[in-house]
Amino acid sequence: MKTIIRIILLLSLVLTTQAQTPKHEVRAVWLTTIGGIDWPHSYSMTSQKQELIRILDQLQQAGINTVLIQARVRGTTIYPSSLEPWDGCLTGKPGTSPGYDALQFCIDECHKRGMECHAWIVTIPVGKWNTLGCKQLRQKFPKLIVKIGEEGYMNPEKSETGDYLAKICAEVTRKYDVDGIHLDYIRYPETWKLKVTRSQGRQFITDIVRKINRSVKALKPWVKVSCSPIGKYDDLSRYKSGGWNANTTVCQDAQGWLRDGLMDALFPMMYFQGNNFYPFVVNWKEFSYGRIIAPGLAVYMLHPKEKNWSLDIIQREMNVVRNEGLGYAFFRSKFFTDNTKSIYTFTKDFNAYPALIPPMTWAKKQAPSSVRNLEISRGMTADMLSWARAKDNSGGDYLLYNIYASETYPVNTDDAANLIAIRQRTESLSVPHRGRALNYAVTAIDRYGNESLAAFTPATNQGSHRKIDFRSLIMGKPKAKKMTTTKKAAKRKRR
Repeated sequence: MKTIIRIILLLSLVLTTQAQTPKHEVRAVWLTTIGGIDWPHSYSMTSQKQELIRILDQLQQAGINTVLIQARVRGTTIYPSSLEPWDGCLTGKPGTSPGYDALQFCIDECHKRGMECHAWIVTIPVGKWNTLGCKQLRQKFPKLIVKIGEEGYMNPEKSETGDYLAKICAEVTRKYDVDGIHLDYIRYPETWKLKVTRSQGRQFITDIVRKINRSVKALKPWVKVSCSPIGKYDDLSRYKSGGWNANTTVCQDAQGWLRDGLMDALFPMMYFQGNNFYPFVVNWKEFSYGRIIAPGLAVYMLHPKEKNWSLDIIQREMNVVRNEGLGYAFFRSKFFTDNTKSIYTFTKDFNAYPALIPPMTWAKKQAPSSVRNLEISRGMTADMLSWARAKDNSGGDYLLYNIYASETYPVNTDDAANLIAIRQRTESLSVPHRGRALNYAVTAIDRYGNESLAAFTPATNQGSHRKIDFRSLIMGKPKAKKMTTTKKAAKRKRR
């Protein structure tokens, strides 16, 4: 009964409530590389890097803090792997090196912007039967790959599948400073003829997840393990899934993975609206077990050649998930950065201030010590902040720093409006003051996201009291660019 009342109240808020900007919120985008449908759109290394920088600049300006980049595509990769060949999206020739490490480049550029970068690993599908990735896996494991139609799939009922996928994820975790391993299609294919019970099927998939979790956490326990389950976990008492759900249809017990500590976050693919969306949002939250839930929102549905949704559908969904204390993820990047139906413009206003990623308190709770010796040096055009390194209590490999500013002292670090820079690696920062007298606070965060108490420093002198635009203060004013909806229909990636 409590759940039903909550759903009714939630639906009543859909049209009436503008959610407040929170300090902690996952704001993610799936960056799809298969066929270069989000990125890249050329085979030139220089052009690819320039394009990715432009995309990440746009995402940063819109307040996005998490990039899920497709790193394992279909038994192929966008990084040099000892296990699988290069994907063809980078050169047009599968198996051919592009001359640089695209995953490393993306990680570095995300971190420069204070954004998390998660390696998106497509797990069970390995592509067309005679494509390079599938063919090499069939040669390596003659009885492991199953053909359904023209496609090849790793057999989830074979223990070798979990072993191999765990090696893939361990390779990425060991070699790269990723913030997360994001599993896609970690389930039975919808066309699979299941010959075991649903319970047995769920156990097979869970065994794969457990092996991946152990391989990642043994190397870097702060790396988030997440997945993108089917958007409806199962039928609800009053709202049915229409025969398409995670738990029963494809044996994907995502809520159980949260409960058992096998997942740190879920990004459910909630590409629906109305009663197919809101009651299931409540269900995901009720069974989150204190972990991160960031529903995937179908911004691709806004496009006239998809479902031609009106913008208000996504706007309402964004307001509701924020009111519920959840994050969100856009599928997919190009529909967002192309400003389809003005979704990019809306999101820039919706994300008025930066947001931190919720801390992984279920893994570690002790925060770092406060930074020491916070000093401010006033220049003609900028304040130069510097501080001494804080002490990490988590066992992580390094600390990051958040910087706050306001015209009141002490700075309120609980207010997202005062965040001007997040996840900075260095122990100094130049802040253009434009004649304002700003007070500052600096905190340290560990790799789990635990934030220290703040160190404060007051303004050095009195300045003007013009309104502070923190987005341009640190990021700079964006170049004028006319945003238009995409003129070419982008092909939807098969999930």
